[in-house]
Amino acid sequence: MTTGHDTAAASPSKEGGAAPGRPSGGGPVTEEELRRRKRLSRRWQRDVRWSPYAFVSPFFLLFLAFGLFPLLYTGWASLHQVELTAPTDMNWVGLRNYTRIFDDDFFWNAAQNTLTIGIISTVPQLLMAMGIAHILNYKLRASTFYRVAMLAPYATSIAAASLVFVLLFGRDYGMINWALGTVGIDNIDWQNDKWASQIAVSTIVIWRWTGYNALIYLAAMQAIPQDLYESAALDGASRWQQFLHVTLPSLRPTILFTVVVSTIGASQVFGEPLLFDANKGASGGSQHQFQTLGLYLYEQGWVNQHLGRASAIAWTMFLILILVGIINYVISRRLRASS
Repeated sequence: MTTGHDTAAASPSKEGGAAPGRPSGGGPVTEEELRRRKRLSRRWQRDVRWSPYAFVSPFFLLFLAFGLFPLLYTGWASLHQVELTAPTDMNWVGLRNYTRIFDDDFFWNAAQNTLTIGIISTVPQLLMAMGIAHILNYKLRASTFYRVAMLAPYATSIAAASLVFVLLFGRDYGMINWALGTVGIDNIDWQNDKWASQIAVSTIVIWRWTGYNALIYLAAMQAIPQDLYESAALDGASRWQQFLHVTLPSLRPTILFTVVVSTIGASQVFGEPLLFDANKGASGGSQHQFQTLGLYLYEQGWVNQHLGRASAIAWTMFLILILVGIINYVISRRLRASS
């Protein structure tokens, strides 16, 4: 029969744990066994110290190859005159590519179009996302189905969605003009009119990203403590007052995040205006009426084959995004200080 002393002797030592190289026997330890233990201990310490770096190294290697190197090479190419037909022949021009694009009316036209399309698409998109998230925050039947449906536009191919919207916004046989004609509005040339084309392109962006932002807002709403709503209800606050005085203040960091991300995304709009163009070119319409900075970069680099000028445009866009990040940082600090 096993006694308590036998059980205690059979249990593993707390000091030993899972340390490498610990012998099971209790006999005398030889000098060779001590050397083996030291080797295993050093190997175990190196493994504990360096294995985390090995696990994350694939990301950094891919980032160096496909992120940092292209960024640095693009910055170097922006200071040279280099053509797509001869990418290895570089002539140093300094900041000439930057001064040329700033003197180019097409650049400022693309910057203005990017700004207006960004405003037209971002503001309604985030307002609609907030409203949809507020509705989904209530207990609804088949709520999982609605949440998955919100991500369907985001998962749809840009090419497929843009081609469908081209048909919807057709001048002669489009469904949008047909619907407007039923209320007495004449056909609108959605592809050649400046403001109409920008509204049409913005509609594609709104359709694609509203559900994505709605789920972000929904996740933030579900993290708000219910005690706040119960206290507001006891004070006689209506649903609308609870939304204004409880939900919105709690969502300030999330709203700031979505505004910044949407602003960055709006500055990089490319696929929607490219496929919306009837000529399927990078000019953004017959009169560049909806050419964005992304399209302007593509036109300079791959249509006109001026890689140096395209690199300068890319770095200009990068500096704009850094400026947006700095503004986000300043506003975030002020919000944290005020709260």
